[in-house]
Amino acid sequence: MKKPMIIGLTGSIGMGKSAVAEMFADEGVPVFDADATVHDLQKAGGALVPAIESAFPGTTGADGVDRKALGAAVFGNRERLALLETIIHPAVAERRKAFLASHQGADMILFDIPLLFEKGGQAGVDTVVVVSAPALVQRERVLARPNMTPDKFEHILALQMNDADKRARADHVIDTGKDINDTRADVRALVKKLRLGLA
Repeated sequence: MKKPMIIGLTGSIGMGKSAVAEMFADEGVPVFDADATVHDLQKAGGALVPAIESAFPGTTGADGVDRKALGAAVFGNRERLALLETIIHPAVAERRKAFLASHQGADMILFDIPLLFEKGGQAGVDTVVVVSAPALVQRERVLARPNMTPDKFEHILALQMNDADKRARADHVIDTGKDINDTRADVRALVKKLRLGLA
């Protein structure tokens, strides 16, 4: 049986990646959402709660991981962030493997991975789609989020590869800086193009 094509979807914060992932799902492409998986692993009763509490005491409670407390515990500290990643990444990789196994009949599968390039994830996908929007649009979107500050935004940007480099490395770029219906049409056209390549 032919294996599904693996599409890696990535993009910097505020670029509209989640919206584009939904558009792929609307076109019948199964979507594995790395962020949603992390949330699931960290919720009340989540598989990673004990390990995170052990490594970062006081960052979990009755509702699972307190993302604000955990964020404060690793913010600006690369070693502590690296420790957290050694707990999270293998668990997410296991879930991704299981997702792949359960969708072997699909012609293509989309992996929604925020730090695809930063963590070398492009090696595990067949084609990379980057979502991108003008810097001003991105800034406006991110600063409209609750509890977001300009400093926090700058810190997150500093941890991510810049947008121009991501676009340069992409196989396909989806522009989310325009009308959402135009973006949806672009996603539909790309899915069609990729499917034709599979035929």
